[in-house]
Amino acid sequence: MPIKVLWADDEIDLLKPHIIFLEQKGYEVSIAKSGDEALDLIFSNNYDIVFLDENMPGLTGLETLTRIKGKQPRLPVVMITKSEEETIMNEAIGSNISDYLIKPVNPNQILLSLKKNLENKKLMSEKTNMGYQQEFRQISMDISDRPDLETWENIYRKMIFWELELEKSQDTGLKEILKMQKSEANTVFAKFVMANYQDWLSGQAEERPVLSHVAIREKVLPLLESDEKFFLIIVDNLRFDQWKILQPAIENHYRVEKEEIIYCILPTATQYARNAFFAGLMPSEILKRFPQYWIGEGDEGTRNQFESQLFEEQLKRLGLNIPFHYHKILNLNAGKKLLENINNFTGRQLNVLVYNFVDMLSHARTDMEVIKELADDEAAYRSLTLSWFEHSPLLEIIRFLQDKKINIIITTDHGSIKVSNPTKVIGDKNTNTNLRYKTGKHLQYNPGDVFEVRNPQDIFLPRTNISSSYIFAKEDSFFAYPNNYNYYVNYYRNTFQHGGLSMEEMLVPFVYLKAR
Repeated sequence: MPIKVLWADDEIDLLKPHIIFLEQKGYEVSIAKSGDEALDLIFSNNYDIVFLDENMPGLTGLETLTRIKGKQPRLPVVMITKSEEETIMNEAIGSNISDYLIKPVNPNQILLSLKKNLENKKLMSEKTNMGYQQEFRQISMDISDRPDLETWENIYRKMIFWELELEKSQDTGLKEILKMQKSEANTVFAKFVMANYQDWLSGQAEERPVLSHVAIREKVLPLLESDEKFFLIIVDNLRFDQWKILQPAIENHYRVEKEEIIYCILPTATQYARNAFFAGLMPSEILKRFPQYWIGEGDEGTRNQFESQLFEEQLKRLGLNIPFHYHKILNLNAGKKLLENINNFTGRQLNVLVYNFVDMLSHARTDMEVIKELADDEAAYRSLTLSWFEHSPLLEIIRFLQDKKINIIITTDHGSIKVSNPTKVIGDKNTNTNLRYKTGKHLQYNPGDVFEVRNPQDIFLPRTNISSSYIFAKEDSFFAYPNNYNYYVNYYRNTFQHGGLSMEEMLVPFVYLKAR
């Protein structure tokens, strides 16, 4: 069907060449010579867009616009006027017009406005599809060409970019191709990590990524050498794609100075990764040096209740005397309370803020049917994260910090992955419950499905007894027990989990931002 255009202008006869031009381009154009006539046509016909002269006898263009928006708020209206008065522009823009053109207009201006307002999504989708098709081959070559650390970062950045771009496209075929390419990348990435992880930790590798336990020393502390004040914000379980979704809202207040990707240690779970982040030590080293601050898999108690103490010990070990405040937000009320009192904390050079919402969201995605409906896929999961952030105390805190010209660092302890492929595991009653990693004695599993570490000390993890080992699920798999297998698989399939080995869990954002 042709696009239907209504053009309202009291001098419409002078615009006949423009109308003929549009009709030759395939548009169906109706005309009106007054605001009243335009309203009659609009309310009795279906138009795709309206061109509206501002200066007409009887109802003015602005008055006509107000009545159109009162009945059909989503109908695109382009205001055309001889006047360049700023007040008229402001009033028209405030009335939610789609475009604003100054007379005299030429046919190409009109055509451009039509394409911008009606074909924009289609044109953008076509350009995005073509762009990914052109880059698909290069990404595939990078994956197959023994990528190093820098190449893996570039691969992941590109995949997230195209994932977010194709989200706007209607081409489900290309989305499926990207999904398969990402799955292939995760397979190769798992092999890369398995081949190099122990060397990264032992110092034997020629190059190593910035891992959780060195992130503060290598990334945070150099920024604190100045006298500037900082808020270090750790948003638990924040994936790189979720950061990119939040970035535009944050950039209204802050300018991104540096955006990097760092590596989460294994297991990609809060107990291990975040304790390592604050302690500046790997988990087995924490247990050895500070046994009072380590809660093991079989112990009772919150496993991250000593983060402030571990951070203080790390600063002492590095010979630094930096006074800091530590805040942990576990729920909405705690966030509101911090916001109410935040002015009391801005005197310190450093504030550390752990915000747990994204972690709660991913677990709620498993446990709550309503959240399952709201976050059925990756795009919906990102959308739900953005919706939360835009209405959260965290955004209000960021706005407050901008006013105080306090810079911020945003990072996380680990990411998460949507799991779909069950793999059977058998363990005794003391085996931990995480779906993406298991630790215990006499574990039974398919070795091809996991990254197995028989001696936990090789990767600086504590062992509960002399025969304990660790296994990590790769790619999008998750562990399931043979007992009641089908129920277990159906309940946890397509949920977001963490603890294992994937790009989504290990490659996490580290972003330094300066107040605007």
